[in-house]
Amino acid sequence: MKKLIIIRHAKSSWDNPDLDDFDRPLNKRGIKDAPRMGKRLKEKRVTPDIMLSSPAKRAFATCQAIATVLQFDQSKIKTDKRLYHANEDQILHVVRSLKDSPRDSEEVVMIFGHNPGLTAFANALLNETIDNIPTCGIVAATLPVERWQDVTFSCGEMLFFDFPKSKPD
Repeated sequence: MKKLIIIRHAKSSWDNPDLDDFDRPLNKRGIKDAPRMGKRLKEKRVTPDIMLSSPAKRAFATCQAIATVLQFDQSKIKTDKRLYHANEDQILHVVRSLKDSPRDSEEVVMIFGHNPGLTAFANALLNETIDNIPTCGIVAATLPVERWQDVTFSCGEMLFFDFPKSKPD
């Protein structure tokens, strides 16, 4: 059994319209929301084995903030350029290419990316209808497979869906 935690980057800044999309940083709300959502994951006792992020500045900063709260070794965070503005098929390809850990019967992987691909991926993976994963939103799923390469659309079951405005902290 695998667990996949799908996380959209926190709110990004549009203060500098000349900045390339890839280089947009988090804004004040994003800087506040990422650790808040990390705290919620910690309260749910979510402990990642792997953290994989789009290399875009806003996604990687979200990943780092959550890693800090979860006390995940940041030197072990991996980036994958295929997650930058990926569609659902591209994200599935990234997930299916994850290496299986021989020591874990249950691996927990967190992926950090962008909409609209993440919402489409979560819906296809879980056979759900989520209108939109908001910024810093989290969709957690169990996948009844032994190997990542066996993940298919409609195979997952949602554990929870959470986002910053879903409840006050």
